[in-house]
Formats: sequence, C-alpha cells, structure tokens
Amino acid sequence: MSIISPAALPLYLFFLTGLPLLALSAADKEAPLPVTITVDASKPIGPLKPIWRFFGADEPNYATLKNGKKLLSELGNLASDQVYFRAHNLLTTGDGTPSFKWGSTNVYTEDAAGNPIYDWTIIDEIFDAYRANGVRPLVELGFMPKAMSTHPEPYQHHWTPYTNYGEIFTGWTYPPKDYAKWGELCYQLANHFVKKYGSAEVETWWWQTWNEYNGGYWKGTFEEYHKLYDYSVAGVRRALPNARIGGPSTAAGTMKGAMAQFLQHTQTGKNFATGEIGTPLEMISFHAKGGPAFVDGHVRMGISNQLKEIDDAFALIASYPQLKKTPIILTETDPEGCAACQGPKFSYRNGTMYSSYPAASFARIQDLALKHEVNLEGALTWAFEFEDQGHFAGFRVLASEGIDHPVLNIFRMFSKMSGQRLTTQSDVSPTLDQIIKDGVRTQPDVSAFASMRGNQLAVMIWNYHDDDLTGPSAAITLKIPGLPVSTGKAALTHYRVDETHSNAFTVWRALGEPKKPDPSQYAELEAAGKLEEIPATPVSISDHTLNLSIDLPRQGVSLLILKW
Repeated sequence: MSIISPAALPLYLFFLTGLPLLALSAADKEAPLPVTITVDASKPIGPLKPIWRFFGADEPNYATLKNGKKLLSELGNLASDQVYFRAHNLLTTGDGTPSFKWGSTNVYTEDAAGNPIYDWTIIDEIFDAYRANGVRPLVELGFMPKAMSTHPEPYQHHWTPYTNYGEIFTGWTYPPKDYAKWGELCYQLANHFVKKYGSAEVETWWWQTWNEYNGGYWKGTFEEYHKLYDYSVAGVRRALPNARIGGPSTAAGTMKGAMAQFLQHTQTGKNFATGEIGTPLEMISFHAKGGPAFVDGHVRMGISNQLKEIDDAFALIASYPQLKKTPIILTETDPEGCAACQGPKFSYRNGTMYSSYPAASFARIQDLALKHEVNLEGALTWAFEFEDQGHFAGFRVLASEGIDHPVLNIFRMFSKMSGQRLTTQSDVSPTLDQIIKDGVRTQPDVSAFASMRGNQLAVMIWNYHDDDLTGPSAAITLKIPGLPVSTGKAALTHYRVDETHSNAFTVWRALGEPKKPDPSQYAELEAAGKLEEIPATPVSISDHTLNLSIDLPRQGVSLLILKW
C-alpha cells in the first residue's frame, strides 16, 4: 500500500473528489451577505433568445451509443426541434469507433483510380440519433478525408488526457489535394440530407466550414481556408440554395486577425469557387473560452478572459454595418478549452462551480450583444459525454454513465424562461466592464436574469465567484415592481442547483463513490441528477409589486417562476 504524506493529502483528496480544498473542512460560519435584487416587470429590454440551446463535442459517434442516446433525449426534451448539436470529425476517415477527441464516418474514400466513393451509413446513424431525439444538426464540414488530404500520414491519432494536446493534429488537418473534389463532397453530403430528410427540414439546420483554422486544426494558410470556405458554400448551396451556412469558428474570437481577414474576404474578396466578389455569409461563428488556474490550493476561474474575447469579436462584427443583423453563434463557449483533459485546474467540473459559471456568463454574453447591437443567435456548450469512462471522472461533460451532472440542470432552468427579457439590478454585483477587466475576484457576483411571458415571470439568480472556495450565502431580498396586476396571490415555483439540490455528484460521494453502482444506487443517482424543486408557498402581489426573500449559498443557482 502506498503512503501519502500529510503535505500531499489535501492535493490527493482534491484529485479524488473534485472538492475545493477548503470545503473539506467545516463550512464557514460567515454571516449571510445581504443583497437586494430588483426585477422591473414594466421594463422589457427585448425578446429573450434561447441562446443556450446549442451543444457539441469532438466525438460524433458517441451520439449513437447507449448513454449518448440517453443524453441526446435529455437535450431534446429541453426544447424539441430547437436544440442543435455540432460535432467535429463528421467527414473523417475511419470505422466509426470513438475515442478521446476522435470520431469518424468514412463518408469519402477513393478507388484505385482516384474516383470518389461516398458512404453515408455511419453519418446517417449519427444524424438519425439526433432527429429521433428532437435535436437538429449544426453541420460542421470537417475534417479532411484521408484520400483527399495533402499530407495523409499519419492520420488517426491515439491521444489520451495525459499526452501532449498537439499530438491530435495529424493528416486530417491539411487542405485538400483538389478543392473541386472538396466542393463536390459538400454538395453530395447536402444533397444526400435533402433526399433523406427533405429540403424543408434541412433548411432549418445550420452549416459551418471547419474549426479553428487559426490554430492547430488547420495546417493551411488563411487564404487556403478562405478557398475551402468558398468551395464549401458553393457545394452546399448547389444542393440547398437556402442553406444557413457560415463561419469561420475561429479560436479565441479575433485571434491573429483571422476573423477580420475572413469577414473582409466574404464581403469584398474574390470568390475562389465562383470568381464573383464576395461569398454568402448567413452565420458568423467564433469561440471564446475562460481561463481557469490552480491557485493556492484551489481552482480560480477566468470568466474575464472569455467575456473579453466575446467583447472584442462583437466589436469587430459591429464595425461592418451590413453584418450587424447576421446571426452569430459562439460555436464553443466554455470555462476552458479541453473537455477531455484532466488535472487540478479542471477539477471544478463535477460540482457547483461549473453549474454556476454558465448562469453568470450566459447572462453577460447577452449583455454584450445588447452593448454592440449585434444579432446573437446562440452560445454553444462544448460538452456531451464520454462512454464507459466512469462516473464523475473529471471531464467537462453534461452527464457520465447516464447520470446527469449539476450543470445540465442549469440548461433545464434556461429552458423554462421565455418571452421578454426584463431589466434587473443588484446591489452586490460587479459591472459588466469590471467583470471583463478583473473577473469576479473580490465581492461575489450575486445577480439575476429575468423574463416574462403573459402571466408568468421567471427569475434566475446566482451566487458566483471565480474562486472555488467556501463563502457566505446571500440573503436576497427580491423586489419585482411593475407587475401587470395590482393585487392578488401568485403561485411560486422554486428550482435550485447547489451542493444539496439537483446534484448527483454529492449523492455519489455520499454513497462511497461507487465505480459500478448497484440498481438501487443507480436509481438514486439518476433521480438526484434531475432538476429539483424546493417547496414554496404562494406569495402576494400588492400595488403591482411582489417582494420575497431567499437564501442562496455560494455557487448556488435558483430559478423562481411566478404565475398569477
């Protein structure tokens, strides 16, 4: 038996459980932090777009496996036929066996004479799984089939979470030997989908070309990517003239000037495929990630890094007046950049640090869209599941082994909000500019996001801090003036995600962290992974105003739904 030194014990426990180190001791006895939040029901600020309804993963083939299908059904249940899924490796050569940061469909091979052979078997299984569960594709045209790559060897990687990330970038990252063949592949793919699902259905999908061409995913030049994009658009639109297709899904927003060059090409550049000036751009996409670190024995999140990248990209897009109404999808928007990686700075993922982060960040992303007056369509969470990797193994996922993680319940909360977004104010919340500049490093961010449709008003409230440490709960006084009724009773429904609600991770630890839960344990974990409702009594409206009080722990998120 190995012996763990006293000095190493806290770090060992941190890796084992994913708990912040200070949370292993008794809970802090700090007095609750008084907070006043006002939601003005008489001051809508525009329609609430369901930007949360986009998800994705490197590994497309997990969607066809047992727990992948189960999770797809959970996503589809959030908003049937409105949820979209984006996957890498849709055109990669291989037998369809998934592994870390790898998948394949074998849609394109060639015979000995170099003639194309198209095989839709595997990709049909993937897309059928989407549609059977009420999910629609965001079709990523990538990566390069082996027979088409200018540098095909080595091709399939065998990366693990403990090897160098750069080892994944093999022959599938290179430009095509023949751009006309690439364009024809895009046409054949779109034409196949039109024949299989019907043009009316496929016109509801989104399309984009490649992924992060300003990083390791593309071994060509920026100009060669522009050429790839032009041929992709021409091919897809030949089969589906109204296809909603765009790009460029740059890493880190505007990094290396890639987005600026791409936007300029689509507006005024010579189209490599048609010879005309400009290329259709029906959707603008880019990526923005946070930057967590392991500091003084705990995880410190980097929400400022993510919001700064979004702020810069929105400003660039807004500088083109003709693009301000073009839909924008942040095709990866996450606390950090590697769902399959493991290590100290990633150990926030199992618990409430991860669940509180999207609540706080998604609200600010929408604030940034309002600031720049751009058309934000979606913010895609790059997380799904890894089949047969164990429960709560430290990956950035929505569920593991069929058990939902706390973060999935935040999206269940989002799905219950609709109508007009309402003006909110909190007296314990940094300003948007402060969060972009410094993150949430001093006082916590206790704030709200609200919507109203008809006689229902929904308020999401979070108690977020960048540092994954224990801290005081928030004693919140919620004031809702401007209601359309003067007096009367209102039904209150209260949903909560925190350490003891909607949290299968807490239950799994209490059960002794079983590697293979027995049927009764599995049922208990399954139930604990669902969104939990806290008992609430009816409340009263007086003079068009409703007042109520709640206590919200650090990293907790509440959704309050009022009906009158």
